[in-house]
Amino acid sequence: MEYLDFGTIFFFVAAVVIFLQLRKVLGRRTGSERPPFNPYTRTSEADDNKAKAGDNVVSLPRRGEVKENDFEKIDTLAKPGTPLNEGLRAIQAADPTFEPGKFLDGSKVAYEMIVMSFADGDRKTLKSLLSREVFDGFVSAIADRESRGEKVQSSFVGINKAEIIGAEMKGSESHVTVRIISELISATLDKDDAVIDGDKEAVVEVKDVWTFARDTKSRDPNWKLVATEAED
Repeated sequence: MEYLDFGTIFFFVAAVVIFLQLRKVLGRRTGSERPPFNPYTRTSEADDNKAKAGDNVVSLPRRGEVKENDFEKIDTLAKPGTPLNEGLRAIQAADPTFEPGKFLDGSKVAYEMIVMSFADGDRKTLKSLLSREVFDGFVSAIADRESRGEKVQSSFVGINKAEIIGAEMKGSESHVTVRIISELISATLDKDDAVIDGDKEAVVEVKDVWTFARDTKSRDPNWKLVATEAED
């Protein structure tokens, strides 16, 4: 893998039906919420090529050879011998540039971007960050909202916690699952700007479990969101 070239979702969608749909697509709110930016960039090279990388793309480092001591960061994050450790090792073996810590930083940025883009109805940004399946689900929810003349007013408060809880290789594709607990302020307004869901001032805690994927054989450095679920 490389350092997250991609760019969170959940949010509210007015009517009960849409609200429930979104909860499945995104996540569950539990009490409080913050805004986003560009994920998965590599450090030095990423900075040098920032102007060349697209608005929603994060460049990744070049491939190299994996040595046993390169797994030290993975062993610090996940106990050796555990499924998570083995999964992360498999990903790094397939993509020597993969670093869990930098991936996690990028995933948090991507989460923010996705969440805010969903609220704003920004299909262009979402398309660059989501798999086709997830994108279709989000766009459908946005279209339903717009057809009723509704809009979402949101403010991203921040991410309280983010941790990698799963990792595996599926063929040449690396999959990393992240658990994110964030805080947002969000309200759905009708065509007359009356609040029909959420609150313009209340901070709500949202818990999501998202899975990002990237083909290690592809020249495309972007990771995309391929699955989402709300944590009970």
